[in-house]
This record gives sequence, C-alpha cells and structure tokens, in this order.
Amino acid sequence: MPTLTLLATLSPPCNARTWSSAPHPHLPIIATACSDKTVRIYSLQNFQQQSTISGGHKRSIRSCAWKPNSRGESVLATGSFDASAGIWRRWEGGAGSAQAAEVDFTSGLAGGGEKDEDDDDEWRFAVILDGHDSEIKCVTFAPTAPLLATCSRDKSVWIWEELEDDNFETVAVLNEHEGDVKCVAWHPSEQMLASASYDDNIRLWSEDVDDWACCALLSGHEGTVWCVEFEDANNIYALGSSEDLNSKQQAYVQTRLKAGPRLISCSDDMTIRIWRRVPKDKPEQPAGQIKAPSIWKNRDFEEEWIEEARLPQVHERPVYTVSWSKKTGKVVSTGSDGKIVVYEERWKDANAANGDVVMSGGTPAPDVEDLSAEKVSGSEGHMGGLTEWVAVASVDNAHDVFEVNHVVWAPRADKGKRSEDEEVIVSTGDDGEVKVWTLDT
Repeated sequence: MPTLTLLATLSPPCNARTWSSAPHPHLPIIATACSDKTVRIYSLQNFQQQSTISGGHKRSIRSCAWKPNSRGESVLATGSFDASAGIWRRWEGGAGSAQAAEVDFTSGLAGGGEKDEDDDDEWRFAVILDGHDSEIKCVTFAPTAPLLATCSRDKSVWIWEELEDDNFETVAVLNEHEGDVKCVAWHPSEQMLASASYDDNIRLWSEDVDDWACCALLSGHEGTVWCVEFEDANNIYALGSSEDLNSKQQAYVQTRLKAGPRLISCSDDMTIRIWRRVPKDKPEQPAGQIKAPSIWKNRDFEEEWIEEARLPQVHERPVYTVSWSKKTGKVVSTGSDGKIVVYEERWKDANAANGDVVMSGGTPAPDVEDLSAEKVSGSEGHMGGLTEWVAVASVDNAHDVFEVNHVVWAPRADKGKRSEDEEVIVSTGDDGEVKVWTLDT
C-alpha cells in the first residue's frame, strides 16, 4: 500500500499563513503566496529559500502563477487581497536548462556559495493590474494564448491580454456568478476557462465572435466550489496501452479522447467530482456557405458537460484543493480537516468490464461506444463507466493542528530523486510552512 512520507519542510518557513504554491514550468523552483504580502521562491533541489518578492502589494498575496512557455525569463503573476494583480519578471540568463538551473538557483544557499546581496532585486515589478472591486482569489496564465485570468470576491472573472512593453488590456469582464469566485483554470489545449464560485456552481467560458461568454454551467455541488482544474490530455494513457485492453476498454479510451481533458472540482460539500464534455457531432458545412456567428444566451449553453464520477469521500470537512498529476493521472486533495489524500483511477474488474457497468443509481450504464448526451445527461449523469477511483494513500494532520490550504504536484529535483518522472506533493498551510511529500510504494 503506498504511503505519503514527509521529505522536507522548506526553510525558512513564513511567519504568516501560506495560501498556495506554484511549481515553475521548467526550473526546479516553487513560488509560495503568503499572507505577509510576499511571495517566497524556494529551491526544490535543496529546499532552501532562494529569494523573496515583496513591495508590490498592500495586503496578503492569495495566489501566484507562472507564465508557461517563457524561456530565458521567468514571469510570475500575483493576486492580492488589495484587489490588484501584479506581474513580476526575472531574467534567468540562459535557456532554462537543468545545468543553468543548478547554477542559478543553488548559489548562495546551503552548500551553494556566497549569496549576492542584490538577489532579491533581480525580480522586477513590471506592472499592476487594477479593476477588481474586492479581493483577488486566483490568477492563472493561459497555456495557448497571451491571456491572464483573475477572479475575485466581487463575483467577477476578468480576462486580460498581454501586449508589448508590459501592457495588459482587459478583453472581458464576466459577471454571471452570483457569489465570490474562488478559482479559475484554463483548458490545456483550448481557449476555454473554468471558474468555481461560492454560488455552488462551475461555469465554463469561451470566446465567440470576439466576445467571451458562458458556454456551460456545471451544477450539482451543494456548497462552495473551492477549486477546479483540467487534467492533462495524456492522462488517459495512465490506464495502459491499447494492446492490453479489451474492446470495451478501448472504446472507452476513444470516447475519452474524443471528449478531451476532463475537469475536476472540490467543494464545501466534501465531495470531489469529475466532469466530462459530451462530444457533439458537427454537421458538415455546405460548400460555399458562410457560417453565421452564434449569439449565446445566458441559459442557451453551447456545450454540455456531465458529472462522470465522484472520488471516494475521505475528507470529513470542506475540500479546498485538488491537483491532477500531469505524469501519472493521480489526484491529490486537501482541506479543512488537515488531511492529504491521493487517489488513482483504475479499470474495474474484468467481469464489470465485459458485462454490464452499473451507474451510481444502480441502473446499467450505456455502452461506452455510444455515450450520447441523451443517455448520460439528467439525473443519471453521475456515471462511473469502466473505471473507478480509489484512495491509495493519505496522511492525517499533515500540518499538525492547522488547516492545509493547498496541495500541488511538482517534479522531484533533489539528490534523492529515484526516477526521471518522479513527482513530489507540495502542501501549504495556516502554520506558514511549505512541506514536500513523496508517494512511496
């Protein structure tokens, strides 16, 4: 049975609450948003603090996010309770190679030579983004376009486009949520944004004829939705290679590939749910006919998403964060009860795979070859299919008596790394500590 083992506590800890941590997209460092108005940058090679970003915000920094696909320069966005977002830049002086990272991020740390007095000044506060009326809860860069999304206690989601010379332009202000918006997350391969709210709902947003609008409403949670995240497109391959699968399993894989990456959410109602898009058959466009632009009404949604599964309910209090591994497809969660739990998706037993698949309500599920909207929507939308989720490891009181606010997967980078693809779990809590965990089998 796998176990979660504490590998290290990043040093020094913050003297105030730590809200969340964001691993760098290609360097062995992690940024932690702190209540003391700073972001702390830690090395994942020796677990020591490398620098502190400060001076840009007047209140607690609630969220931080790295810009993906940015080589040679690290770009970090911060979201604060002072209702502003900040953009910070640092030149890394190389191509982002592992060798350059080793030199750049261990100098001045334990066993790494003398510290440059101007290290902290290498981070340049490039621009402040104002517009929200209240606390910003989450910031995130799009992986497919020069876009940044922010969400706030003012019930709105803002989308900003990055222009040249540190200029950002507001391209959309989305106001359809009826409560505090807790989290935003971008689709990994489309210009689609998910938002989670105090109003118990999840909304998906997409651009249509140069205007952003809500294309799907995901309802069902019975409490605040704290976090949403899309899975990596390659997660399906964690279930095995096609030659090892039977015909129904292969059909299920094809259905998943057609639907694209799923979405995971967690809530005050102590549930963790997985949502899947219902693929639509697109009619062929007659030759020479120009497609008229669509106008999306507030309740006339362009897409349909269904609840595919619920993970085992292990948490005893609200679940604050879920994180989906890009390498193994495993999920990790944490929340108010101080637990960290790891889950794995598996094929059901051979008899279930070759016979009837039973839905949560006890009725046989439709054949996976024909998962049409009519067969999986409505009250029978909660469907396990041919796979099931299993809790494989957990740890209680991960931050002693304090709540754990966030968990995230990160590539392992220290000398004890056991394989090229090994990951660690990084947790942040109300105790101001950032802890690194290994999943040991």
